[in-house]
Amino acid sequence: MKILYAASEAAPFVKTGGLADVAGSLPKALNEAGAQTRVILPLYSAIDLKWRERMTFLFHIDVQLSWRRQYCGVFCLEHDGVTYYFVDNEYYFKRDSIYGCFDDGERFGFFSRAVVEAIPRLGWTPDIIHCNDWQTALVPIYLRYEIADVYRSIKSVFTIHNIEYQGRFGPGTAEDVFALPQELCDSGIIWYENDVNLMKGAIYESDSVTTVSPSYADELQNPDFANGLHAVVESNSYKLSGILNGIDTVRYDPAKDPLLAKNYSAADLSGKSVCKAELCRELGLSDEPGTPIIACISRLVEHKGFALITEALDEIIAKGARLVIIGTGEERLENFFCDAENRYRGSVSASIMYSESRAMRIYAGSDMLLMPSRSEPCGLSQMIAMRYGTVPIVREVGGLKDTVRNLGGENANGFSFREYSASGLLGAVDFALRTYRGDPATWRLIMLSDMTADLSWSSSAVSYINIYKRLMGN
Repeated sequence: MKILYAASEAAPFVKTGGLADVAGSLPKALNEAGAQTRVILPLYSAIDLKWRERMTFLFHIDVQLSWRRQYCGVFCLEHDGVTYYFVDNEYYFKRDSIYGCFDDGERFGFFSRAVVEAIPRLGWTPDIIHCNDWQTALVPIYLRYEIADVYRSIKSVFTIHNIEYQGRFGPGTAEDVFALPQELCDSGIIWYENDVNLMKGAIYESDSVTTVSPSYADELQNPDFANGLHAVVESNSYKLSGILNGIDTVRYDPAKDPLLAKNYSAADLSGKSVCKAELCRELGLSDEPGTPIIACISRLVEHKGFALITEALDEIIAKGARLVIIGTGEERLENFFCDAENRYRGSVSASIMYSESRAMRIYAGSDMLLMPSRSEPCGLSQMIAMRYGTVPIVREVGGLKDTVRNLGGENANGFSFREYSASGLLGAVDFALRTYRGDPATWRLIMLSDMTADLSWSSSAVSYINIYKRLMGN
């Protein structure tokens, strides 16, 4: 079974968010489960020289994208037992940023077209092309309308990581940029509110649609969560599966993580207090005995629930907690937390940056992780936090609902609340603080349960393998 995994980013080569973590670890797990999985992604200028020096040039082709004919070079390297292909075109990928360019539609249209047209030259024809989010949504559409024999047996899987980002472009792009067949335009498969909608097209044209947690799969058929595509998802629900993401448990291991002040494990938690003391020193937080640190490690955007945190912040501090924020995003939220740091010196820290090393020190040095998301397809931060013995406090939505079980219920491993409100958040925070201070034995049991839970990709990989087998008729 040969799988070509197409993504716009993959760790450790280039990363802006959770997709990179998935694309960097799921293919390895699929190979361990018996598949032959290879990954293809753009060769961005942001990819470090240490990786480029290991790449081998394979071939180049000219890719036709409507009236444009563009150079496409293909390089490869092997990492962790997985073969990675890199699509080279400096005009499209030698940019200061991965996303957010004026011509993103054309850039990823080129990438999708290159994925399809490179297949005959790879010397390796996949049975399945597994695509991810709008940046590769054109691949299953292009595949559907290819007539060459090499493509006829290839099936496609499309994973929705976040339906808020759908790849919507003006109506003129259908022909001028993407060269989409007229029948697609006439049928409405790619149209939404007078725009081209690439995600909508992929949902219809792929052979299987997956998303990143069972609860999110249900939510996507609800108008409150699907950003206008609930009817599209519902009409394709016969081919929809929700498969919970995992994390790379080798990379995220507090017993071996080189970024920590002191390593620790479920068998010996002593290093966690050292990490906490060092984090307080690094961030200028007061280090009073018994004072809990609550962390938020996230993009600073509305759907992550930061409206609730801004409303509840004063009361969280009044309860005697320390609050640590790291991330970048909306300017008003960045400014709010910078101001909060100035108002609450020693109690609030705001790192307006993306820094993996600091983020890992925050995971290790904090007592709790707060994720009050309005929507959360899966969430990786809560699972990384659990791995590091940092107890999650989450809203019961999407993958957070599927991974965190509230204290007082069966197999409790954290704290949760249902209502999207500051009072709901404060209720969960207060419950966590009372448990942390008043019942250290229970708190320790939660920590140990989190640290020893199976958060790997193993079971998820088997679920994907079963989908691939079904598509191949096995």
